Amino acid sequence: MKINIQIHYSFGLLNALSLSVALLLAGCKTSPEPAQEPASLPTPKPAATLACHAAGSPAWQLLGEQRWPLDTSWAGTPISGLSSIDYNPADDSYYLVSDDRSAKDSARWYQARIRYNASGLQQVSITGQQYLQTPSGTPYPSSRTAAADTAVPDPEALRLLPGGRSVVWSSEGDFARGFGPALQQAGLDGSWQKTWPLPALLQGPLQPATGRGPRNNMTLEGIAISDDQRSLWLAMEGALRQDGPLPRRGQIGGPLRITQYDLASQQPVRQIAYIPDALPKDNLLLPLIAINGVSEVLADGPDHLLVLERAYVLGAGFSVRVYRINTQEASDTLAIDALQDAAYTPAHKELLLDFAQLGLRTVDNLEGMTWGPRLASGERVLLLVSDNNFNPAQVTQFLALVETPACASASGNTSGHAGQSHRN
Repeated sequence: MKINIQIHYSFGLLNALSLSVALLLAGCKTSPEPAQEPASLPTPKPAATLACHAAGSPAWQLLGEQRWPLDTSWAGTPISGLSSIDYNPADDSYYLVSDDRSAKDSARWYQARIRYNASGLQQVSITGQQYLQTPSGTPYPSSRTAAADTAVPDPEALRLLPGGRSVVWSSEGDFARGFGPALQQAGLDGSWQKTWPLPALLQGPLQPATGRGPRNNMTLEGIAISDDQRSLWLAMEGALRQDGPLPRRGQIGGPLRITQYDLASQQPVRQIAYIPDALPKDNLLLPLIAINGVSEVLADGPDHLLVLERAYVLGAGFSVRVYRINTQEASDTLAIDALQDAAYTPAHKELLLDFAQLGLRTVDNLEGMTWGPRLASGERVLLLVSDNNFNPAQVTQFLALVETPACASASGNTSGHAGQSHRN
């Protein structure tokens, strides 16, 4: 999410306020000239062995954490706003898109090297940068220099397409200048290849005559590629206006839409509804500065997705949970115009992890999630990255989590998902 002085239910407003507060607390000091190569803070020492988990306890343990301060840079530009992460097994690298709206530099993604083993997260380093390009073959301009017919992108998700020769990335839109969200395909050199069609209901910006359509800063936030590499799932961050309200304290949010695409045709073929949690805490003084929504999705075996829900309440900070859903047990909502009063079956949510249980001193604005290579002993590893919103009060946080086996019960049975198949 970005700094935005407009008042609406989005991280834009909280960024503007939290940035102002942070600058005041810091005495408005300027950061020293950052180093070209990012330096990582030490990784917490993990447990010597991976303990099994009993029924009802988290199946994931913290393998390691690294934090980068705001002045971490590459080629003189802050490495900030990291909103997605995806692993490329072909060259053992990671792709991280920045949601900088071509403000610090043109829209771009980074390539990174991440190293870990059973003893912890050893290394996170940037190895390269690639600019995204417009259909005319030029880097995206900022809002100060963009032509009237060119949207300034707000990249929020990026995944490698099967075959590893192209990426698909989403933009939340340029609502202030009249452009809605978009799903784009690019080559590994950043060159524009095509725009994928969006279902009409997801296109924006807001329809003023009807008050319908997507909310600004609450649109295309997550992308997943199915394990069989036949489908792409595209997740909204929040509900369309006609589908229901955003979450409040004690009140779940209206359903947000997750659309299934056929990868062969790049056409939307199905859609499911997902109900976000209520806000985790009260915010009585500034009730508008609180939000919960989906920040990423990730394939997890046949017909299942992991869903990353990230909430923020001013004064209380971030809270993050991961849920697992079955995509086949939910109704197809693609043809339903408004979900608020419609009959449908939303995706069933199974809580896998509340990040408050990991023992971290803080959890930041986690927006990217991918599978990394398994450990030598076979355990799956889940990697996450946070978007620091270009905010000095936040950090870029890298987390490595390891899935632990279920403990054997007295009868020899086990529980959990450790035995499920996955592409990694």
